[in-house]
Amino acid sequence: MQLYPIFMDLSASRCLIVGAGGVGVRKLESLLRAGPLEILVVDPSPAPACLQLATHPRVVLAKRMFMPDDCNDRTLVFAATGNREVNAAVAACCAERGILCNIADNKEESSFIVPACIEHKNLSLAISTHGGSPALSRRIRKELENWLDGRYDGISELLTRLRPLVLALHRETGQNTDLFRSLVHSPLAEALQRRDRNQCETLLKALLPKELHPNIMELLHDLV
Repeated sequence: MQLYPIFMDLSASRCLIVGAGGVGVRKLESLLRAGPLEILVVDPSPAPACLQLATHPRVVLAKRMFMPDDCNDRTLVFAATGNREVNAAVAACCAERGILCNIADNKEESSFIVPACIEHKNLSLAISTHGGSPALSRRIRKELENWLDGRYDGISELLTRLRPLVLALHRETGQNTDLFRSLVHSPLAEALQRRDRNQCETLLKALLPKELHPNIMELLHDLV
């Protein structure tokens, strides 16, 4: 089965984690970074680490067994208990309601899997072996982390600042595409990594529309 990669905005979503042991705690930590509206955690005996995380205002901890109604109005569900029957019950409830779910002990019952992720400021990379070998995904993630080591942090931040300025010019989509491609394939990333202000200014003046030249200092602020 070919999996469809996606990055989700969970800021207005309610999520569910069934099982608050080691795996459930890791799921909770990662979900909290995504900032959903609410995370319901269900476990009759949550781990101490979960109790600490449960003090977060967006976490609701229910010290009881899973009930089917726990899935109601949830966007994303994780089943991370050590009980096969409970995990299967969570999967069945999600399937009935059309809810995306990840079942820790059964890839076939899951509607999505969690990739190994690398995050550097505005840059996120996801690595997946389609559930075949999470250990290999983790190894590749570590190697990529060492290779990246902040290499693209500067240009990622600059392009984030630049995008709304370019869109405000109301140019044709093709022109914008060509502009961003020219910036990405120029030596700008390396110049930013070296914090070489002169080369950064020279490249931006050569590549940006003249209307944006007054914004160059603002774009480079704190980057060089």
